[in-house]
Amino acid sequence: MSKIRTRYAPSPTGRMHVGNLRTAMYAYLIAKHEGGDFLLRIEDTDQERFVEGAVEIIYRTLEETRLIHDEGPDKDGGVGPYVQSERQASGIYLDYAKKLIEKGEAYYCFCNQERLDTLKKVVDGQEIMTYDKHCLHLSKEEVEEKLASGIAYVIRQNNPTEGKTTFHDEIYGDISVDNSELDDMVLIKSDGYPTYNFANVVDDHLMGITHVVRGNEYLSSSPKYNRLYEAFGWEVPVYVHCPLITNEEHKKLSKRSGHASYEDLIEQGFISEAVVNYVALLGWSPEGNQEIFTLDELIKEFDYHNLSKSPAVFDMTKLKWMNSEYMKSMDLDQFYELAESHIKAVIKKDMNLKKIASMVKTRIEVFPDIADLIDFFESLPEYDLSMYTNKKMKTGSETSLALLEEILPILEAQEDYSNDALYGVLSKYVAEKEYKTGFVMWPIRTAVSGKQMTPAGATEIMEVLGKEESLSRIRKGIKLLSNQSL
Repeated sequence: MSKIRTRYAPSPTGRMHVGNLRTAMYAYLIAKHEGGDFLLRIEDTDQERFVEGAVEIIYRTLEETRLIHDEGPDKDGGVGPYVQSERQASGIYLDYAKKLIEKGEAYYCFCNQERLDTLKKVVDGQEIMTYDKHCLHLSKEEVEEKLASGIAYVIRQNNPTEGKTTFHDEIYGDISVDNSELDDMVLIKSDGYPTYNFANVVDDHLMGITHVVRGNEYLSSSPKYNRLYEAFGWEVPVYVHCPLITNEEHKKLSKRSGHASYEDLIEQGFISEAVVNYVALLGWSPEGNQEIFTLDELIKEFDYHNLSKSPAVFDMTKLKWMNSEYMKSMDLDQFYELAESHIKAVIKKDMNLKKIASMVKTRIEVFPDIADLIDFFESLPEYDLSMYTNKKMKTGSETSLALLEEILPILEAQEDYSNDALYGVLSKYVAEKEYKTGFVMWPIRTAVSGKQMTPAGATEIMEVLGKEESLSRIRKGIKLLSNQSL
């Protein structure tokens, strides 16, 4: 078997949609699983949809996700150029279209828009136009005369009107369509540019692509691709059509959802590796129960025959869980590098930010979750005194007031405000009084944080706050509780 060659051929139209990222990933994994080559080709011939800066987005996203191409515009493998507009400039597509004309597999069409409009009809509420092969019957002399006079033309594929065309997809099996349903699609537009379908086939053949990975929305156009391969006498590649990706409401994942692109997800606080891992599982099921995969593990395990036909649901809850698992497994330095900007956005005071990062590391799903967990370090929030009451700890306003008043001089006398030293002093107090640890720690934690839920215990919080701020907050708690009891 020849070496597997796959490609990712995006159009530079903006951010990389999750579905496009998955296409790139599956093409990459199919190639790398077999030791093959993964190519990048930029399909920029649709100038109306071209977005400035989008090519840079493609490169950056592939780099961040580590889907590194072996050949592309920046890595010539001998079958370039790898940018479609550059290929177009060489006249390659027109040359191949003319070869089909010579074979009777394509023809010049000179019909103007007015005539084409007469062919339109409404089917199931949609306006469609099926060309009637009018220009196929022009004589060679008529064609040459019209070309010489400069009349605008397109080049159309000459599809049969009888029989069936069957193509094989690795996921969906054999799919047959009646040739009567195959329109004579345009191969070369009136501006001289190739259509997406035609350029795709020519480029894939000339670049030696063995496996074509794309979304299942292209299933219906695949027979036309096949007929082009057959018309040229070229080998048809292996087709792998991926299932649709939907949102939780089972509707197509659109840009309006707010998490449809890779960059959307990174901006929302997800880690690149977690996104890659999750997107790989949108339609593909590994053999075992493993869900967390490194890219190297995905390369080893990926088998495209295990792709599903059913739509894959993009589940934000599952992605957040996976992201939290990645955070938990990171070493602190790596986590802090990613979390630092989020922490500094909240905390302006001089504190041990790395210590704060270690507190939140196992308690968040995405980086923006950090703010609500740590805002009390910057300033003590207004809080409800009912928080001092904890039935499980058997604490209430009166017991909390008495305890804080009793513990205050001990904490004032304490010089070492490290977590271990503070915990040692308070544990000694707990033992002497024969209290339960929670009975003592609950009121202190409430006083120093003003929060029901905190990312760490009382003594860890006090270590970060320092002696002066910790005592100030405890004194405020005493004052608030005293005023309530008056």
